[in-house]
Amino acid sequence: MRAVPRRSAKREPDLTDTAPAERLLGPEFFDRDTVTVARDLLGKILVRTVDGKQLWGRLVEVEAYLGPEDLAAHSSGGRRSPRNEVMYGAPGHAYVYFTYGMHHCLNFVTREAGLPQAVLVRALEPGPGVGRCSGPGLLCRALDIDRNLNGAALVPPTIYVLDDGAPSRRVYATPRVGIGQQGDWTERPLRFCWDSPYLSRPISKKTKPGV
Repeated sequence: MRAVPRRSAKREPDLTDTAPAERLLGPEFFDRDTVTVARDLLGKILVRTVDGKQLWGRLVEVEAYLGPEDLAAHSSGGRRSPRNEVMYGAPGHAYVYFTYGMHHCLNFVTREAGLPQAVLVRALEPGPGVGRCSGPGLLCRALDIDRNLNGAALVPPTIYVLDDGAPSRRVYATPRVGIGQQGDWTERPLRFCWDSPYLSRPISKKTKPGV
C-alpha cells in the first residue's frame, strides 16, 4: 500500500488518481438505510476527474428520497422509466437527471437493487479552482456532471466519494427544498446539512435558534 502524504495545515484531502481503498466509500457504504447514508455523507469528499484533472468539494447538503412510498421521489408509487431506471439498480452508482430544461442533478443510489432510493447532492464546499456549488444545478456545472454519468459506478477515476477523516460538525435536518404539495412528505426533515456559506438555502432561525 502506498504511503499517504502528510496533510497540510489546511487539511486539504490528499487526492490521487487512485484512492487508497481504506478511504474510498464503496457499494457497502451506500447499501444501507438511506437516511443514515445521507447523514453520513456530510463532510465527505466528492471527486470528479475531467481530462486528467481532479475537481472536488466537501459535501455539506444532501436530501434523502425514500422510494415508492415517498411522494416526492422519482420512484413514487413504483414509477419506473428509462429516466429513473438507475434508481432500481445496485447501490453505489450515480443517478443523474435533467430538470427544468436547464439543470442536471446528481444523486447517489442507495439500498439493494430493486428498492429505488437515493440521496440528492445539493451543495459542496468547493475545493481550489472549483466554481460555486450551492445548489444541484451549479454543483453539476462546476464538476462537469451530466447525463453521460448516469449509471456510472462511484469508483475512481471518473466520479467517487472519499472519507478524509475531517472533523464532524453539527447536522441540521430540515424539510427538502422545492417539494411542493406532497402531503406530509413535504415537511418531513429529510434534508441534511452542515452550517456552511455554500448551502443552497440557509438554515432557518427556527431550525438553528439564536442566529
